[in-house]
Amino acid sequence: MAEESEGRKFLDRLKEASVNVAQMTREGVETLQTKRELSQAYGELGRKTAELVGSGAITHPDLVPLVDRITELEAQLEADEAADAEVEETATPPETDES
Repeated sequence: MAEESEGRKFLDRLKEASVNVAQMTREGVETLQTKRELSQAYGELGRKTAELVGSGAITHPDLVPLVDRITELEAQLEADEAADAEVEETATPPETDES
């Protein structure tokens, strides 16, 4: 009978630990989701700010180097993509001689 009681206590503790782990996991997932959403919001804010600075709608000296860096990176990306496209266009598979 004592073994049954000890077994029951163990299962109760195991169940409680499982519930705690599940709760902590849910909270962790919620935290990660919130962090992801916050990061997305900052990204959207940055894109909108860059657009507004680029159009002259807003100005601030702290924004100029940041927008300049974005412009440089966009130009570099465009050049890299153009070079990649050129390589793809000029690359031809070797001809096979099936005569």
